[in-house]
Amino acid sequence: MEGNINYRQALTKVMAMCSQSERCRFDVVTKLRQWELSEEEIAEAVDYLVKDHFLDEERFVRFFVNDKLRFNKWGKIKLRFMLRQKQIPESIVREALDQINDDLYLKTLHSLLKAKVKSIKGASDFERKGKLAVFAQGHGFEAELAFRLAGELIKADED
Repeated sequence: MEGNINYRQALTKVMAMCSQSERCRFDVVTKLRQWELSEEEIAEAVDYLVKDHFLDEERFVRFFVNDKLRFNKWGKIKLRFMLRQKQIPESIVREALDQINDDLYLKTLHSLLKAKVKSIKGASDFERKGKLAVFAQGHGFEAELAFRLAGELIKADED
């Protein structure tokens, strides 16, 4: 339902949205603007949602990072980029990314690359390693880590 709805209807709908899944301030404000609420009404609605714990940026970021790492296999670079697009404060983003378990992060990258290594074609192992590392970087993993794990998997694939 796009267009003009009144403040009470909008607040009820956005409360239901926030109850179903974690939302960030940016997404809520975008939705309220689509419903053509005034900036004063939007500010009032957001204040209400924060005060009543429907909206919590830190909680949103924790869930976002966890879900995107586990299910989408996104690296820290892509996670940071996507959270910046949602206008999340850098301090919250940094804290959430620092809390990622290093073992889980490496296992995630390893499983991503292991699933891809068989389908990577190239004239040499060097070329295959490069393609595999570029694939990992496309998922937002750091170049050094991507090349190191890609090299290990290419070498293991030879054996």
